[in-house]
Amino acid sequence: MKLGAFLFEVLPLLGFFIGYSVYGLFAAAMISVGLGALVLLVAWFQERRVARFPLFSLLLSAGFTWAAIALDADIFIKMQPTLFNGLFAAVLLGGLIMRRAMMREFFQHQFALDDATWFTLSLRWGLFFLGLALANEYVWRGFDEAEWVFYKTFIAAPASALFMLAQLPITLRGLARVREDSSNQ
Repeated sequence: MKLGAFLFEVLPLLGFFIGYSVYGLFAAAMISVGLGALVLLVAWFQERRVARFPLFSLLLSAGFTWAAIALDADIFIKMQPTLFNGLFAAVLLGGLIMRRAMMREFFQHQFALDDATWFTLSLRWGLFFLGLALANEYVWRGFDEAEWVFYKTFIAAPASALFMLAQLPITLRGLARVREDSSNQ
């Protein structure tokens, strides 16, 4: 991934943090949603398609931001990561119970992996999302708002990036096995 593309992807999170520092939680959420929409729009212009995972994330975030503003209740903004991560944990882990690797459903257009890799990634990401959901609940309920924003920006987001990087070896092995299988046919 190019540095510019990476920075563009973290733009909504950066906007959230700066927006919170300057304007408060509601404005931060609106800025993050707006920047997320901009990122998706640029991706659509570049690729002429929008990936499901970021689109779902943006729609969920926009819905919770709207509810928070409409009801003047910041709880919707604070609970959004819990529900988002918990939902993905349920989808990924539930898919495994039904013998379906749901990571394939979200990312099959980005990666061609073998079945074993899809199942392993679904399990790992499902457990990771479950951990994030539980951690968010603990932090937003047990700490003040500024500490929750710090956690969201400087702990949860970097942890997600590091976890993603930690999955590269298995992903690359899965890619290699698919390439090897297709060259043998």
